[in-house]
Amino acid sequence: MSSFLSLITQIDHNFLDRNGKALPAPPDVSARAQWLHEDAPYSILAHGTGADPHFIYANQFALSCFKYSPEELLQLPSRLSAAPQDRGERERLLHDVTRNGIAYHYTGPRVDKYGHTFTIYDGVVWRLTHQDGTPFGQAALFWMKEVERPVWYTGVK
Repeated sequence: MSSFLSLITQIDHNFLDRNGKALPAPPDVSARAQWLHEDAPYSILAHGTGADPHFIYANQFALSCFKYSPEELLQLPSRLSAAPQDRGERERLLHDVTRNGIAYHYTGPRVDKYGHTFTIYDGVVWRLTHQDGTPFGQAALFWMKEVERPVWYTGVK
């Protein structure tokens, strides 16, 4: 669990660096990393680098959307989160993020462990880098409902 909390903290810091604000959370959250990992009402995922990157992180909400156990998801190439016919659009998005550092307002289809398609809304994808600037992956935040957001949510660019 501590490795997940360390990784979500890095993901959160990278989001702040790229976006100017931290990942959305209620103002009264005390254990921020734990809340993002266990209780956030939106998905946070990350994959590593390489020709066919695998997932390196998923919060509890993301695991419930994709219906994988943590162990299963962390062995999965991230391209398999989209159906074959949707992978081209996903790749274009990831190339935009590589070039620009962050992309906002992505909506598109994804596929769960059982091949069922679902739609993600208001997605943000950003580049992950270590403190020295070397890349270690990309992360994504997305919602499962098109417009319904918690009262504390103020929006992301």
